[in-house]
Amino acid sequence: MTTQTRTHQIQATTVPARRRSAAGLSGHRLAGPLFASPALLGLAIFLVAPFVLALVLSFYRVQLNSPRPARFVGFEQYTRLFTDPDLAAAFGQALLNNFTFALIVVPVQTVLALALAVLVNRKLRGMVIFRTFIFMPLVFPLALTAVIWRLIYSRGDQGLLNAILGLFSGGSYTGHDWLGDPSTALGSIIVMSIWQSVSFQMIIVLAALQSVPTELYEAASLDRANKWAQFLNVTVPGIRNTLIFVALITTIFSFRLFDQVYLLSRSGSVDRASTETVMTQIINTGFDNNNVGQAAAMTVIFMLIITVIAIIQRAAVRQRGGV
Repeated sequence: MTTQTRTHQIQATTVPARRRSAAGLSGHRLAGPLFASPALLGLAIFLVAPFVLALVLSFYRVQLNSPRPARFVGFEQYTRLFTDPDLAAAFGQALLNNFTFALIVVPVQTVLALALAVLVNRKLRGMVIFRTFIFMPLVFPLALTAVIWRLIYSRGDQGLLNAILGLFSGGSYTGHDWLGDPSTALGSIIVMSIWQSVSFQMIIVLAALQSVPTELYEAASLDRANKWAQFLNVTVPGIRNTLIFVALITTIFSFRLFDQVYLLSRSGSVDRASTETVMTQIINTGFDNNNVGQAAAMTVIFMLIITVIAIIQRAAVRQRGGV
């Protein structure tokens, strides 16, 4: 009787313990989705839902402030992007401007961010003041930045850049319309964009630089490696994944180019053909031309193009052993 009683007591205490363990495991499994639910909800509201709405609107002819209801047109909005000569030429030029901007900005801004991060990471006299000047463009409102660069690029002697070039040329330089000339309009916006946003990438690279163990540099010094060899063999491998991440987000930001072009074009004469991007064309088509359905079709195609580029970049990085 005593043995049976003890057996029943052991079983009675073991079963609740197992139930508590199972309940704890299920609670741990639910913790991850529960904590991720706010972020997933935000993505669904601000990313998935607008894309689905744009996809639906792209199959309809929709005009804002029109008494006529939306009319289903199927794939007409998509076919017009490739068959209508004027629309196809404008959309192709906007895509070309986006690709040109990205091909220049991504490598230049990544290399410049790395160089500035290496410089800022050094303990030199006056570095605090230098850091402040580097961070200033990041905290400036973009509207203020556009006004400043509009004054710099102003044509004639009123522009700061023309005045400086005229001063150094001894008066022989007569001035140039940097934003109105098709050959320099996009390049001027590229310079402004790099100046405005390179400090953001620099902060990311600087954080990665400060996480590289100092023991690696000490070991390289014992092996009589100079500063350049330490940079190539210690610094770059240590922050490689961060540089890849910076290049990826810079690529995405480059294809989202809108604010700089829009603000500069609203403040003066800017050559539209050489500076218009897909984002500005979408806004002009949807709101200025009152053709929401066509703008939605452009949005869907542009979203697919960016997704394909991101996937290709990701696959190329993974093949080389990156993140």
